[in-house]
Amino acid sequence: MTSSYRRRGLAAGVAILLGLGTTACGNAAMLSDDNPAEAKECAPYEKYQGHKGTKVRMTGSSRDLEANLLQQALRRFGDCTGIEIQYEGDAAFENTIRKNVADGETPDLSIFAQPGLLKDLIAQGAVKPAPAEVAANGKKGWNQDWLDYGSVDGTFYAAPMSASVKSLVWYSPKTFAKKGYQVPQNWDELIALSDRIAADGEKPWCAGIESGDATGWPATDWMEDVALRVAGPETYDSWVSHEIPFNDPQIAAVTDKVGSILKNPRYVNAGIGGVKSIATTSFQAGGLPVLSGKCTMHRQASFYAGQWPRGTQVAEDGDVYAFYFPAIDPAKGKPALVAGEFLAAFTDRPEVQAVQAYMSSGEFATSRASMGGWVSANKNVDMKVYSNPVDHLSAEILQDEKTVARFDGSDMMPGSVGAGTFWVGMTNWIKGASTKATLNAIEASWP
Repeated sequence: MTSSYRRRGLAAGVAILLGLGTTACGNAAMLSDDNPAEAKECAPYEKYQGHKGTKVRMTGSSRDLEANLLQQALRRFGDCTGIEIQYEGDAAFENTIRKNVADGETPDLSIFAQPGLLKDLIAQGAVKPAPAEVAANGKKGWNQDWLDYGSVDGTFYAAPMSASVKSLVWYSPKTFAKKGYQVPQNWDELIALSDRIAADGEKPWCAGIESGDATGWPATDWMEDVALRVAGPETYDSWVSHEIPFNDPQIAAVTDKVGSILKNPRYVNAGIGGVKSIATTSFQAGGLPVLSGKCTMHRQASFYAGQWPRGTQVAEDGDVYAFYFPAIDPAKGKPALVAGEFLAAFTDRPEVQAVQAYMSSGEFATSRASMGGWVSANKNVDMKVYSNPVDHLSAEILQDEKTVARFDGSDMMPGSVGAGTFWVGMTNWIKGASTKATLNAIEASWP
């Protein structure tokens, strides 16, 4: 999945008030003669003025640190325009937003990490088309592939926000240096390294897929990443769109390839337990044995940089770092699994459209990216903004001409599959279900 990519907060949920619009800057439009410095600070938000005293309610699955950083990125906008933005982070966002739509009690805006779920709600007529300014910002900032993820039948509904590179393997540079390991450049080297570590009596990999109602999504990421490498991007697209069935022999081969690592008792689950312990280990804790030296490698997305304990140095020569999950045949390109977030509106009041327009702009993306822990595929964000080494690595992958990027497959599938039977099926597979039974069950569930 991305998680969705935003299933990584530790708290059950939190509501945060953003940009109350009651500070001096919020009154800058009226007090510009008396407060020229404040007026200058608010000048970038002049085109969003005229909505003082209004409120906009926004929901999503980002919580904790992610929600706090979103607050910071929107604070000046809220202060300068006087728009009060109420953000509610919900660990069960996918289920909640469906219920909101069914009950007719939707928020004004929501941040979606699953285009499949978003398109389900668009099909129900719940989502408003993006206004002209948002569409213009989209064309300025993203390539057509990204815009298509937020579009249906040629109508643009949701502008991209963040992007996450999932094709990464976390490791300890100190452990690699101490034991003479080299970062693998292709799949064969990755397996050779795994075998070398196993031959030394250690288990090279650690993983965790428990995530509350979303348990199983990290295993779907493994499937998607390996599918890009084994089956190729064209077959990947056909699988995600169900042009080929979920239990196609090519997908069975992908599943078994994943199993050669995740269900290999010689390889997992270092520092935690056996193969089945993957299903009960939280995804947040799944990679921590890398830091203690009990585990050598952990495949997880770029956002995992925020899961390491406070004080952990994330750098090429630090406590932990990441390398690109290698291709089977690098000569055929650089497959990369990516995820992202999209902002969609359920109402079209002027103040809602103002917030929507700002959050689709390069200015907002630059503001949020400069805080770290957040990457955008928006080409108006300068690479120099990314001071965090993993953010910079991710942005390099996104901008590499050799990269063959595909969006997280489970996030593109119908919500009942991508955020349902696929998660459940992969969890049961880790617990011992066969490849055939797992894929047949998911195929049978396709709407």
